Amino acid sequence: MPEVGGAVDDARALVAQWFPEARAAWLGGSVVLGSATPGSDLDVTVLLPGPPAPYRDSRRYRGWPVELFVHTDTSLGHYVRRDVDSGRPTMARLVGRSVVLVDTDGTGAQWQQTAQQLLAAGPPRLTGDDLATLRYAVTDLLDDVTHAHDGHERLVSAVLLADEAARLLLHGAGHWWGRGKWVVRELADLDERDGSSWRVRHEQALVTAAAGDVSLVLAFADDVLARNGGPLFEGHRLSGTDPAARPPLGSR
Repeated sequence: MPEVGGAVDDARALVAQWFPEARAAWLGGSVVLGSATPGSDLDVTVLLPGPPAPYRDSRRYRGWPVELFVHTDTSLGHYVRRDVDSGRPTMARLVGRSVVLVDTDGTGAQWQQTAQQLLAAGPPRLTGDDLATLRYAVTDLLDDVTHAHDGHERLVSAVLLADEAARLLLHGAGHWWGRGKWVVRELADLDERDGSSWRVRHEQALVTAAAGDVSLVLAFADDVLARNGGPLFEGHRLSGTDPAARPPLGSR
């Protein structure tokens, strides 16, 4: 497992070499959170006074794979707010749960504190069309799994169902959600908060589905739906947008 102190030293050196004009920089990700593996990278967020930011870049430095998130004040604010509003706080976590590498004017500490406050407050609660759309997606996938034509189709649909049901569960519980490995981490965090066992159930559902038994995936999704208003199909309607439609008179 990579050593945190060495990761911080290397990250600070790369900022000094590649971004001498940086106002602030942070090292986040798995090496800071304590979940690093031999394949972990350095997630470095850099705050510049202006262009060429914002951009994202992938490089190597001293043997590390490096993910760079290079921002201005306004672009960092935009992406932090966007992620928080979506319930998936990638940028806020990279800055809020970080080691400050550079802080020339106090901005590094200020942004870190702001991100920490946003993380502690939790995501906006899912309501209205957003909640209905997730309920509909889980209901639709339940049907796909139940009536799949063959084992391959059933397994692919079951994996999607487990993912969407976990997303609905986390959103409905007022918890952050994630993709990939972050599904597991967010479910574990929810279990710690609520004294539940959703992470274990999710894992067991996927393992048994891979072996050809989708009953645990179906039960997992059924229980999630029951907590969030039940299945939804009939009556689910969302308005669309026709770019060719004329705006109503007087709207200009």
